[in-house]
Amino acid sequence: QVQLVESGGGLVQAGGSLRLSCVASGSLFSGYTMAWYRQAPGKQREFVALVTSGGIRTHADFVRGRFTISRDNAQNTVFLQMNSLKPEDTAVYYCNARSVGLGYWGQGTQVTVSS
Repeated sequence: QVQLVESGGGLVQAGGSLRLSCVASGSLFSGYTMAWYRQAPGKQREFVALVTSGGIRTHADFVRGRFTISRDNAQNTVFLQMNSLKPEDTAVYYCNARSVGLGYWGQGTQVTVSS
C-alpha cells in the first residue's frame, strides 16, 4: 500500500509559478513510475507528466516547455515545477504512483490561476 500526499497548490496570477510536491509512504518508491494528472471543473482527468523509475520523463503537449516533472528517490518525493501558468491550468492536480498491476492516487491539490 502506498499513500500519496500532495502539497504546493494555491492561487497565482497568470505568468506566475508554482511547485507541487507529492510525498509517498513506503520503501519501494524508487521502483514506481510517478505521474501528475489534473482535473478541471466539468472536465475529465487528464495526464500532465510522468517520470519512470529510470528517470525517463514525458510531458503532455500542452505543458511542454512550461512544466517539468522530477523526482527525488531519497525523499520519496515527486515534483512538478509549473512556470508561465495560464488560467486554463486551473485544476485539481493529482499525484499517481504505478507499478505492474498496482496504482495509487493522492487526494489532490488545487491550483488556481487568475487572469
